[in-house]
Formats: sequence, C-alpha cells, structure tokens
Amino acid sequence: MPSIHIRNVDDAIVARLKERARTHNRSLQGELRQILKEAALGPSAGAEGPVRRKLELTTVRVGSSSDFGRGDIYGDDGR
Repeated sequence: MPSIHIRNVDDAIVARLKERARTHNRSLQGELRQILKEAALGPSAGAEGPVRRKLELTTVRVGSSSDFGRGDIYGDDGR
C-alpha cells in the first residue's frame, strides 16, 4: 500500500488532529486515514455510517385558507 509523507505541518494542527483521534478512539494515523477517505470518497464513506442531516420543517402561508380533512390528504375516508 502506498504511503504519504506530509512535511511542515503546524504544531497546533498536529495537536488538534491528535485530540480528534483520541475522541474517535483511533491512532493519529487511523484518524488521518479516515479524514483522507472521507475527503476522497465523500462523508458517507465515514466509519460512523451515513451522514445524518437535521430535519428542517419550513411552513409557508398561501393566498387562500382551507381546511383539509383526512380524506383530502390520504384519499381513504378514514379507512
């Protein structure tokens, strides 16, 4: 398997990466492999599974007001 060597990485960045690795219970190399994997293949390639987004509900007002019943919405007349 090929290797990558990165020079002149700022000490603060290395410290933050080590902290991040600890929070994910990984070695620094394991954390860097995961970061590179997600960067190359997308966030869904993460070890934690697919990325979940917070569901947002947006309501809007329309020009007319109307009450809809179950039958209007589902078309089953309550069955």
